[in-house]
Amino acid sequence: MTRLKVVVTDYTFPDLEQERQAAMAAGAEFESYQCRTEAEVAEAIRGASVALVQFAKADRAAIAGLARGAALVRYGIGYDNIDVAAATELGVPVGYVPDYCPDEVADHTCAALLTLLRKLPSLDASVRAGRWEAVAVARPIRPFSETLVGFLGLGQIGRRVHARLSSFGFRFAVADPAVSEAEAVALGMRKLSAEELFRQADAVSLHAPATEATTRFVNAARLATMQPHAVLVNSARGALVDEDALADALHSGRLGGAALDVFEHEPLPAASALRGAPGVLLTPHAAWYSDAAISRLQKLVADDITNHLNGRPLRKPVPASRGV
Repeated sequence: MTRLKVVVTDYTFPDLEQERQAAMAAGAEFESYQCRTEAEVAEAIRGASVALVQFAKADRAAIAGLARGAALVRYGIGYDNIDVAAATELGVPVGYVPDYCPDEVADHTCAALLTLLRKLPSLDASVRAGRWEAVAVARPIRPFSETLVGFLGLGQIGRRVHARLSSFGFRFAVADPAVSEAEAVALGMRKLSAEELFRQADAVSLHAPATEATTRFVNAARLATMQPHAVLVNSARGALVDEDALADALHSGRLGGAALDVFEHEPLPAASALRGAPGVLLTPHAAWYSDAAISRLQKLVADDITNHLNGRPLRKPVPASRGV
């Protein structure tokens, strides 16, 4: 008889009791690790019936080592760290949890955007330094009624951000091929090309997936088209932004500010140029977090353990035709 085993490769949660209980109820062994390398992941999940991954990378070699009939589940909205193409080829279903924290991410995004537009970090620093010069420190600040907020992508989180910001009186624009002109108008937004959006917006909020076409989409050339007072917020995917180019734009004053919660390499390397860049807010991939969101995420992943070990499909399978 095949031995059932559930393995967690890495996690940032206080405990794993929900997952452990789900595994035990299905008669499976349970193991947890804090893998940091692809080799460690491959070793940890060898022979696993269900592998649960948070931030560690699951490559082809790791996926090939799973037990026959195994499943792989990502703790989170995206699945950039999983080789979905390899999983599809090897017949391993991949699940994810796109619905556990859209409100938290939207709240975080709005908080970052409003903080940048009202120049709160600069004003706070000036007071601590003994200055009391609001206009000299914060200029220029546009009223929100004259501020164009642009959305690169408008999925479930982008729509929540838009809904939250609507009460502030902003003007809105969107660049997303999935949003029609009529839908944009119905939402009170202008539909623009990505190039127009970056040129015209006073604030750009990124809500696009990381694909071959969007990787480092925000590069030096595109940043150079933005208005010097404009700000950029990224709570979507770190791969969307060329971080060195962004740091250069901030250092040179070609950009008014930025707020980043996601990065190309996490944790953010100590040598990252962003650490010393002026006008940038850095948070450690925290937009998803609330106490309720952690419990919700782990409950939904535990449900997938139960589903798979009892012969039922995963709750939210990753589309096999997509690689990110």
